[in-house]
Order: sequence, then structure tokens, then C-alpha cells
Amino acid sequence: MSETHGKNGGQDLNNTNWLEIVREQVGSLKYGVVEIVVHDSQVTQIEKTERLRLDKPASRTFTRG
Repeated sequence: MSETHGKNGGQDLNNTNWLEIVREQVGSLKYGVVEIVVHDSQVTQIEKTERLRLDKPASRTFTRG
């Protein structure tokens, strides 16, 4: 799952506190990545990629017959 904030992805970062957006994105993750994209010394995009961890299945023993 991925979510993007930027001029074309939702919130206008020029009119918002981008650090607060990063805090919210990090706070909403259990596993994942928050990436900040900078262009000409300005934060232009914030991307969040969330990972879903699946429990390992119980190990099974296979026999060949």
C-alpha cells in the first residue's frame, strides 16, 4: 500500500506543515517506509509505503513415497 502527499497527490505541501504530515504518516505505520522528496531545497512530496507482515505457517514435514 502506498500513499503520496504533494501537489498532485493530495495536500499542498507549501501551505501545510510538512513535518506534521511526516509525523502523522510515521505514527500510522506498523511496518513500512516514509520517504521525503526534496527539490530545490523544498519538500515537494511525501510517500508512505506500508508493509503487511504475515505470520509464518507452521512447518510441515513432507515425505516422499
